Amino acid sequence: MQQKLWTPYAWLNGRWQDNVLLEIDSAGRWQAITPGVPQPADARALKGPVLPPLVDAHSHAFQRAMAGLAETRDSDSDDFWSWREAMYGVALSIQPDELKSVATRLYKELLRGGYTQVCEFHYLQHQPDGKPYEDELALTWALVEAAQDAGIGLTMLPVLYAHQGFGVKGLKDTQRRFKTDADWVFHAQRRINAQASATLNAGVAFHSLRGAHAEDISALMKRLGEADLPIHIHAAEQTGEVRDCVAQTGMRPIEWLCKAQGLDARWQLVHATHAEAFEVELLAQQGAGVVICPTTEANLGDGLAPLAGYLDAGVPLTVGSDSEVGREWREELRWLEYGQRLVKRQRNVASQPGKQASSAARLFDAMLAGSARAAGFAQWGLQAGARADWLVLDPAAEGLEGVPLARRLDALVFASAGPLWAEIGVAGRVVTPAP
Repeated sequence: MQQKLWTPYAWLNGRWQDNVLLEIDSAGRWQAITPGVPQPADARALKGPVLPPLVDAHSHAFQRAMAGLAETRDSDSDDFWSWREAMYGVALSIQPDELKSVATRLYKELLRGGYTQVCEFHYLQHQPDGKPYEDELALTWALVEAAQDAGIGLTMLPVLYAHQGFGVKGLKDTQRRFKTDADWVFHAQRRINAQASATLNAGVAFHSLRGAHAEDISALMKRLGEADLPIHIHAAEQTGEVRDCVAQTGMRPIEWLCKAQGLDARWQLVHATHAEAFEVELLAQQGAGVVICPTTEANLGDGLAPLAGYLDAGVPLTVGSDSEVGREWREELRWLEYGQRLVKRQRNVASQPGKQASSAARLFDAMLAGSARAAGFAQWGLQAGARADWLVLDPAAEGLEGVPLARRLDALVFASAGPLWAEIGVAGRVVTPAP
């Protein structure tokens, strides 16, 4: 059924535009978006300004079960590697029904956080003893059902995870539920894509260069060929990972991916925290994207990505919720900017004077532009042909009352709190989850 929506303001082409008519076709896609149109009699008026949602480009849903439960220290030091051992404990115990329950709650939270599509970087595959389920994708289907129940779109990314470290073959016993190879991942994405819909699709992922060695990457890429699927990989999250990669290959992780593997616009490097200027330039030349996860990277003590370098070089960017300690994009954008301010002792680091003076607007538009490729779509946002997803900003949301429209996005990212959205739509359907 075709629909017409109308709003007094919508964020189009990097600015607020007035009196916008949004037309949805029978397939749940934007048919036309036209500013400067008085409200037609047959259009439903929305209750506030409209924003396009963002894609959550990196999620580990099962880790929602431990969010907030790893914030104590009982030894002389605590870092990513000790957190990882605690995470394995959760990974070794959760069952499909429990995963569905955890993920359903998470996906509703992500919707309320302003995401309408989540890329699930899924490496929890087998039974707790490491043996396959009768249906090898039992845990995948639990996530698919959770997304359907929540109303969010889902890009499944089955992960090739074969090794425990650089130069070391095989996985540790605590990683036994993760074991896959190129054939397993290839067939998993084919089974998922056979069920594809407006709100479900699949790509593939490599856990990391320590978890998927050169021969594993080569084997899966040979199977994929030129298939236009999103390809994600953890890269350069930890300085220890960078050191080990240099010792094993003579190159840094991002450098190796660009020079030895060769990347293209299908590739999304998750974190890419420890990148030198020449690696940023290589990514820009090859068109690969970067997924930054600021709340998780802060929580784990990873470090800060070279945000200004990525923005200035035109590297496609998105954000992700990762370990699920943060579940809304305004917080991710806030910490993208705040992290840079703390290190540089400057303000509005993301701003581009003369072009986009607002740090919030430049960050939001950058993440919006990167969302389509990260999730495997040709288009995303408020544009004809894209899936009809929308966010209606509550004008009375805390921190926004009295703020001029021109500064509403700045206030949303840097000065708001509490619930934001009067309405959320996915694929032409209102799906606003209850608080």
